[in-house]
Amino acid sequence: MRRVRAFFGGIHPSENKQSTSSTPIQSLPAPATLVVPLLQHVGREAKPLVAKGDEVLKGQLLAEADGKISAPVHSPVSGKVTAIEPRTSASGRSVTSIVIENDGQDNWVEREAHPDPVQLDAKTIVERIQAAGIVGMGGAGFPTAVKLTPPQGVSIDYLIINGCECEPYLTADHRLMVEYAEEIVLGAKLLAKACGARKIIIGVEDNKPDAIASLKEQAGAVDVVALPTRYPQGGEKQLIQALTGREVPSKGLPFQAGCVVQNVGTAYAVTKALRDGEPLISRVVTVTGSVIAEPQNFFVPIGTPFQDLIEAAGGFSQTPGKVVAGGPMMGGAQFDLEAPVTKVTSGVLAFGVDESKTPNPMPCIKCARCVDVCPANLMPLKLEAYGMNEQWDNAEEYGALDCIECGCCTYICPSKRPLLHYIRFAKAEIIESQRRSS
Repeated sequence: MRRVRAFFGGIHPSENKQSTSSTPIQSLPAPATLVVPLLQHVGREAKPLVAKGDEVLKGQLLAEADGKISAPVHSPVSGKVTAIEPRTSASGRSVTSIVIENDGQDNWVEREAHPDPVQLDAKTIVERIQAAGIVGMGGAGFPTAVKLTPPQGVSIDYLIINGCECEPYLTADHRLMVEYAEEIVLGAKLLAKACGARKIIIGVEDNKPDAIASLKEQAGAVDVVALPTRYPQGGEKQLIQALTGREVPSKGLPFQAGCVVQNVGTAYAVTKALRDGEPLISRVVTVTGSVIAEPQNFFVPIGTPFQDLIEAAGGFSQTPGKVVAGGPMMGGAQFDLEAPVTKVTSGVLAFGVDESKTPNPMPCIKCARCVDVCPANLMPLKLEAYGMNEQWDNAEEYGALDCIECGCCTYICPSKRPLLHYIRFAKAEIIESQRRSS
């Protein structure tokens, strides 16, 4: 049995997964109008290949990748392009988007399926993953093909498939593992072949015994490991440490520890792309929270407005105080429910008014609880102070760029200080300064 190592820090927030963890995934029909952002990934916005008035097919390439760190975007339905214009995204920013009027016919573009895609060579697997627009579906959105091609001379020992889903409320990955274990294991094998990994490990938190059992039935030589339930167990660097004992260096990337990490949703999308010839045009989204009438997990076409998901889950049972895209720890509050589902939308959560009040922060009492729980071994109280006072050099020196933005510090703070808010602020300024000087 593989030895599991503990990572430093972490917390145990209330899981709140019971309302959707046992509910089978439902397929949500595409709405009459879809809004498909051209930026659903880390990197540069995709370049549109269609124009207003064009008729498009389901799965058709709408926009091509613009450079190495970018990803193509495909049509989730057949229909007509009615606009290409800035639209509100879940990030709160306006993003150039392609608006499609659904014709309800689901006429597909010609697909290139393969009955046994493991027989494909590594180069072809990477090329097809890139062409399908697959990105990290755990939330980061980094183009998958880029992660599979480490620098020359670097060898990959481990492909790690992340099935932890440690954020409270979210169960999209959980249900995917229960219902589509065969596709996830096949996707893992394809990813391992693409990057040359010698060993495949699927890590799942032990609060998902049915998912672990389902994966083990399909796993064969793939190692399925139960991990202690502790947030943020699914953090990339924390997962590597827990499963391999290796440590990613400061400001480093997983390949420097001989590892590639991919989400279970990404593995599923790889199978759909290579076996079935389908690009990434839909994903599983958890719709839940205390004021959602009928919490569900849905297979959702990319471009579906959040409002449609909420209505499909029975609507609001009472007036919401906050709607969040993603999980409650790392997700973002929404001001416009017309924002669409993207490749990285794991959940849409709605909370009551009393739950959504922002506490008034009190002075820091130097208790160091934030230091005790920081999984990146940082000093959040220092980084918050540097962010508040715009001391970017000091923030960088104290490791702001190593922050994984998990929110453990804010969660544990007895003074209710917005530590993560100011650390993110500092990180953004440091990164922008580096970009200007490069």
